[in-house]
Amino acid sequence: MRTLLLITAASCLACSAVAGDDVMAGRFGNTTITRDAHGITNKIHYKADGTFDGTQGDATFSGTWKLDDKGRVCLTSIVSGTLCTPAYAHRVGDAWTAGGYTVSLVAGIQ
Repeated sequence: MRTLLLITAASCLACSAVAGDDVMAGRFGNTTITRDAHGITNKIHYKADGTFDGTQGDATFSGTWKLDDKGRVCLTSIVSGTLCTPAYAHRVGDAWTAGGYTVSLVAGIQ
């Protein structure tokens, strides 16, 4: 499960930073998709209420997120604990790489 949290955190890396809560706004109501070098895909849904959930194959995961005073998004799950990474804004249609993952932000909940 720690791998799932790392993948989720990787989905927050890269592109240009935006101040305040706007950094995550493009993700609400949309799906962040991560793929690793082995083709393992995760679908992550960030919510404005500070929670996230997602899937990896048939497995599901969930937790909470928050922005800290250092411009990082901190993800917490019961299984994996807390992991903080730099937070960057993305828009639907963006694709990037982060920590060995290919990441994209697509419209809607998939």
